Amino acid sequence: MSLVAEAVRRLIARQQTVATAESLTGGQLASTFVEVPGVSAVFRGGLVVYATDLKHALAGVPADLLSSRGPVDPDVAVALADGARQRCGADWGLATTGVAGPDPQDGKPVGLVYVAVAGPGAGAVEELHLDGNRATVRARTVTAVLNLLVAQLDHAGAPA
Repeated sequence: MSLVAEAVRRLIARQQTVATAESLTGGQLASTFVEVPGVSAVFRGGLVVYATDLKHALAGVPADLLSSRGPVDPDVAVALADGARQRCGADWGLATTGVAGPDPQDGKPVGLVYVAVAGPGAGAVEELHLDGNRATVRARTVTAVLNLLVAQLDHAGAPA
């Protein structure tokens, strides 16, 4: 069973939903979810907030956080995940933000990525340093956030 199919299976078993807020993956995470048959039972939707101002306007990331730290930051990733969860009315929110390349962004190196998960009584953020070209960094980011979701589902135990 694929990683995304396993995440969907676990969400269905828990009768919980998920939403995404994506920057560097540009919708790839949401697209990965919707490839799974039966995902409509758990996938609420997603926000593609590639532009920094949209991270605030659509996902609710505090403007002062974005202006002081920039979009590639662990706290921004957490705020994106929470924003996806709140704005889409989901139990779980997932977020991706980072630098896919080919050039550094705002002094941040290519391959620096943050993924985050926000859920009921659970949450986590992970810093990644990924090698490879743009497509590889984006694909590995999707895998990393799905792994983080599965780990958080395990950590959260049975739903209340």
